[in-house]
Amino acid sequence: MDPWLIWLIVAAVLIVAEIFTLTAALGMLGAAALITAGSAAAGLSAPLQFLVFTVVATVTIIFVRPVALRHVLQPQRERFGVDALVGKAAYVVTEVTDMEGRVRIGGEEWTARSYDETLVIPRGATVDVMEISGSTALVYPRE
Repeated sequence: MDPWLIWLIVAAVLIVAEIFTLTAALGMLGAAALITAGSAAAGLSAPLQFLVFTVVATVTIIFVRPVALRHVLQPQRERFGVDALVGKAAYVVTEVTDMEGRVRIGGEEWTARSYDETLVIPRGATVDVMEISGSTALVYPRE
């Protein structure tokens, strides 16, 4: 079997293993094996192939992997779903108490309760969404 084909198989195995581990280390080694397969196809001797693999693997693990992990592990910048509604303004459709009420948030009508149990928020008031609990918005009047 040709050396370039062996390196290509090693690269494929490492990259598939990376898909299951998500550590970025096996992916970098797979990339090194892929580059080494190219050098083997170009006719480099076996010792030089191992040198190419070692150099490329070292460079990618030391320099590329930390950058890749930094991008993968970044916190989510935007909120989605009901989390995106927290902090938004809402319009009171029916009087809101600690037990019941309805508000309109961004064109959608939600059941609502007062965030402060002692407050009764009249119809037509503008409120801030403090929290979403299930399908109920907990709201507090704007001052």
